[in-house]
Amino acid sequence: MPSTPTVTGRFAPSPSGPLHAGSLIAAVGSYLSARSQGGYWRLRLEDVDEGRTRAGAADAILRQLEAMALDWDGPVLTQSPRKAIYQEALTALQTKGMAYPCACTRREIRGFGERYPGVCRQGLASGRQTRSWRLLVPDPLPLWEDRFHGWQDTPAPQGDPILLRADKYFAYILASVVDDGEQGISEVIRGGDLRALTGAQRYLQSALGLPSPQYGHLPLLCNADGRKLSKSLGSPAWAGEPSQAWEEALRLLGWMTPAGLRGAPAAEWRDWALSRMAEGQLLYRITPLAAAAEQR
Repeated sequence: MPSTPTVTGRFAPSPSGPLHAGSLIAAVGSYLSARSQGGYWRLRLEDVDEGRTRAGAADAILRQLEAMALDWDGPVLTQSPRKAIYQEALTALQTKGMAYPCACTRREIRGFGERYPGVCRQGLASGRQTRSWRLLVPDPLPLWEDRFHGWQDTPAPQGDPILLRADKYFAYILASVVDDGEQGISEVIRGGDLRALTGAQRYLQSALGLPSPQYGHLPLLCNADGRKLSKSLGSPAWAGEPSQAWEEALRLLGWMTPAGLRGAPAAEWRDWALSRMAEGQLLYRITPLAAAAEQR
């Protein structure tokens, strides 16, 4: 009988619009990593923030991945029907004293600067009401090892992260940690913009009794102004040819690609890339191009 794969990776886009070119780097990287190890590759649509979800975006993302010949295992997990599961996790944290209510408004938080200083850690001031719930994180957080960048000392970038927002939407950090645990995710290969959040995510996994995947962060694709391509920043959707997308993604990951593959079907690019990894090709090698992307 064939052995059960021991590696499970995932790609988890938000259906707030079709994928942009930067998202495809994370898709290609996470796919190649999992498949080259004989593992599963799961797909999750992170629509827990329903206010940002756009009609037709989920179907558009699926079609884009199919055009890239990136096949996934099992059903697509969608977050929006899972609010009760996230509430159970939040209740567990509240019971343990690891989550606390916060009364601060957005205006007040902006006034604190880039990092929330824990104003409500010791309880709400008289007359204030709960607006959100935050995770109580230690300072410093434990060190963790990035697959590509080595040991990381990354404090929570915004202080104690929000778990339940004032608009009653569950935050990304809680939903993604709960879903990674349920889907058995053992590695997370994603964009470098989330590297600073990883320490807090790992702490939350520990608080909920969930295993921590191995994390690896890839370079970001930026525009001419040095800003990362992001749907939240209005970056245009990817509209190129799959062959071009494969070539550009692999180039940013530090690969040398053969001119003979230009214009080839996406499945040929996929199979060629997997064969190269079987021969020892590193998924991500930090080249001057990638290093420049990291620093932006």
